[in-house]
Amino acid sequence: MLIVFIILPRILGNIGNRQAFSDNQYTMVSATTKDITVTLTGTGTLKPANSYTVMSLNSGDVLSAPFEEGDVVEKDSVLYTIDSSNLTSNIETAQISVSDSQRNYERMLESLEDLTIKAPNAGTVMNFDLKVGDKVQAGQTIATIRDSQTMTIDLPFGADDASHISIGQTANVTISGSFEIIDGVVSNVSSIVNVLPGGMQVKVVTIEVTNPGGLLPTYEATAVIGDYACFESGTFIYKEEGIVLAKTSGDVTTVNVHEGDVISKDTVLVTLDSTTLQDQIDSAKNALRRSEISLESSQDALDGYVINSPIGGTVIEKNYKEGDTLSAGKPLCTIFDLSYLSMILYIDELDISQISVGQPVTITAEAIEGKIYSGVVTKVNINGVTNGGTTSYPVTIQIDETEGLLPGMNVDADIVIQSSKNVLAVPVAAVVRGNKVLVKTDAADVAGTDAPNGYKYVDITTGISDNDYIEILSGLNEGDEVAIENRTVKDVFIFGRPGQNGNQNNDQPSDETGVGTP
Repeated sequence: MLIVFIILPRILGNIGNRQAFSDNQYTMVSATTKDITVTLTGTGTLKPANSYTVMSLNSGDVLSAPFEEGDVVEKDSVLYTIDSSNLTSNIETAQISVSDSQRNYERMLESLEDLTIKAPNAGTVMNFDLKVGDKVQAGQTIATIRDSQTMTIDLPFGADDASHISIGQTANVTISGSFEIIDGVVSNVSSIVNVLPGGMQVKVVTIEVTNPGGLLPTYEATAVIGDYACFESGTFIYKEEGIVLAKTSGDVTTVNVHEGDVISKDTVLVTLDSTTLQDQIDSAKNALRRSEISLESSQDALDGYVINSPIGGTVIEKNYKEGDTLSAGKPLCTIFDLSYLSMILYIDELDISQISVGQPVTITAEAIEGKIYSGVVTKVNINGVTNGGTTSYPVTIQIDETEGLLPGMNVDADIVIQSSKNVLAVPVAAVVRGNKVLVKTDAADVAGTDAPNGYKYVDITTGISDNDYIEILSGLNEGDEVAIENRTVKDVFIFGRPGQNGNQNNDQPSDETGVGTP
């Protein structure tokens, strides 16, 4: 608590007993206009705007450290590069593991698609007898999808003749035995020359015919295309006949077709369910994620081998240089942000209400004589510190213009609480109890007062005061003279608040705080 002791001369030996005093017992001073500033004073230690000690996360040899103590570095600039060759091989191994796990997971997902069995081609469903609840094993034949409406036949033509035959050309196909002639269309001419017994060179021509209803794969036929006839007969086959195989095991949950149905390509025949496959998919997914986490961890660790500046500022300490070998957890360097300096004052609970953000502060330092710095209150912390029954609150002050100041210096700070310009004032010692001042009078006696002979008391209204002067709001005019007793001080009058200059201790909140205007 800040307490200001205003020591006043004892003008009266005992109020109530008037005494005669000689003029040489008083000093006469005039009321004059002055600037009065009320401050709270304290001391503190300067700190940088921000500071950071860079720590090593990994061990290794320092490959580069392109800075020195005193250098100014930018945020995110490279400070150290540490040898990471061992970690690089770990990352490559982790990348391979992720790739393998990814492929396995994708294969498992493809297997999931295999639970839905589709027709490979259009045609008639043959050899199908599954029902819901049946168990299907991987590789099991599910059905045959046969396109019996279109038949094809491969016939050998002379190699020279085949060179004059083209796809889409009409063919007359003669069925052996019945000699029935049906129309066909060339669908393919092989480019490969085959040699028949006897040395005849031929090429195979494929002809498609529409099944009139009675053609079977066992029937043989010959064909004439334009002026060219085949050398020997061939056997009809179905144009499309797909064997449907189960690619994975499972239980039949739905059956969508029946034997004899005519369906289109990709029609869903059967749907299976497999808890085993789902477990395998989940396991593959988890394995992939574990591989990814391992890779991410290795890559994150690699980031720790290139160490960037966390803040912009000045390097005040460098502990490792290029070529040194460091261990994880060691401090590499310390950086101060000196864009401004700050300090903390602890203000007594009786005075804290007078402090607010934005108040100007005057800063002086013994280390720099004759220079005054300007600061400003930037924070009033309500988390107080109690010591000896008195609570003090930390107040943060920022100093922007810091030429000559350094972190760690002890400085004095005056927080401006009140300020009045060109106000009427008299010395504090001129004011006695009851807000009165003593002035000379020509009257021989002043009835009803306890003033000494030749003097009288004048009532005044006071305003703010500093250690030396007090503001006069009424009762005196500029130039009026008031008396201050010259005798040895015998009485001490303790006046109340508000704020006079006081002392604060930045490190240990002081019990001696306070002040006030009488």
